[in-house]
Amino acid sequence: MAQTPPPIKVHKVYKVSPSQTTTTTTTLPLTFFDIRWLRLPPVERLFFYAFPNPTISFFDSLLPNLKRSLELTLQHFFPLAGNITWPQHSPIPTITYFPGHDSVSLTVSESNDDFDHVSSDFCEVSKRRRLVPGLSVSDDKTSLLALQVTLFPNSGFVIGITTHHAGVDGNCSTVFVKAWAYACSKIMKHPSLSTLPTISLPENLTPFLDRSVIKDAKGLAQSFSDAWMNFSGPNNRSVMLWKNKNNREEVQLDNNESVKGVFELKPSHIQKLKNYVKSKTGITKVSTFSVTVAYSLSCLVKAEQPEQEQVALVFPVDCRSRLEPVVSPTYFGNCLMGRLVLEETEKVMASEGFVTVLKGISEVLNGLESGVLNDVEKWQKKIESVFLEGKKRAYSIAGSTRFGVYGVDFGYGRPKKVDVASVDKTGAFALSESRDGDGGVEIALALKKEQMEVFSSLFYGQFESF
Repeated sequence: MAQTPPPIKVHKVYKVSPSQTTTTTTTLPLTFFDIRWLRLPPVERLFFYAFPNPTISFFDSLLPNLKRSLELTLQHFFPLAGNITWPQHSPIPTITYFPGHDSVSLTVSESNDDFDHVSSDFCEVSKRRRLVPGLSVSDDKTSLLALQVTLFPNSGFVIGITTHHAGVDGNCSTVFVKAWAYACSKIMKHPSLSTLPTISLPENLTPFLDRSVIKDAKGLAQSFSDAWMNFSGPNNRSVMLWKNKNNREEVQLDNNESVKGVFELKPSHIQKLKNYVKSKTGITKVSTFSVTVAYSLSCLVKAEQPEQEQVALVFPVDCRSRLEPVVSPTYFGNCLMGRLVLEETEKVMASEGFVTVLKGISEVLNGLESGVLNDVEKWQKKIESVFLEGKKRAYSIAGSTRFGVYGVDFGYGRPKKVDVASVDKTGAFALSESRDGDGGVEIALALKKEQMEVFSSLFYGQFESF
């Protein structure tokens, strides 16, 4: 009896180094924005592309272009080839890059799964896990970036990207992916560029590496570092990643009970929700972000019916444009602050749960006007307690509609699907712009099949009541 071939076959693992970069060791200290993420799980994203071409064209053309353009792009983003370490002589963790030694892992694999199903709006979580690369992790050092390219013969390919959150945030990692795509598409159009030692990037894709722009008058970097050092310490300088109590990897990812679903709010839906909120609350300024998150969370809580008495929502705020002075949009690193909304579970599950959550989000957003870093120490401790204590059902948000992920074109067309795979483990839900570019919003999350059915029914069925 013939054996069934494995669902994925690894052809080769490349070690890709930056092209013609610095010859001296580079050390970047982590800022207080970075250190908060030191041991937290990485961010994983999958970009699905149609590629109905013969396998030979993948290995003879597409793969060499991807690999060479990656070398040229890493020349600008060379810290991504380094590692996060915490030397004994350093009071805070650092990113260290050793030229000629450090590199980025690029795994090339092939899958016999159905590409159309794996890239659809509803897919088993376990099928996509095979497409996600893993970081190299130890107590002494942890890599910042891992990549995987998986071919689905005659159908498509998937680029998997895993980043260490203490190294880069979503905005920064998206700039990197866009820069890589830019370089690859340029080489496709002008093959002679692949022979050059360097490639120029447009200003909006060039990383800003100067970390002195992040001011730390309160000594938060040292304070956050001390907290990590004393966690299971003393003098615990491990940079090993760990799992929080919301992590559901062991529970769901090894079976087919968990599915990933993508839902969309069209512009007409968003406007309808905004009008309803204004009529019920008198709030005049209602953002697309607020109604999207509030509506999605109210449906999710009703679908899951958590036992905890309180629901906690943690969402990120990009501080680049909110700091004084303003930080470059392409700043390399993290520049996020978390904000917390707490509500009684019973109120969120009620008929007006959507409005309840939205009021909480609006109140928090209005508080940003007094300064995004005001009481940052208190906010951080509140958020940490939510995830560490496990007494509240915690939800969080990944991604952003501002990233423009559906515009990432490596020269083979726009992606068919973009998936933040890491939310499958953390219980978060991911936001992105709609792939058709009409101003709508995509919401993606992973649930058990029966919960997904309930969520879907609520998400699309409740509009009649607004």
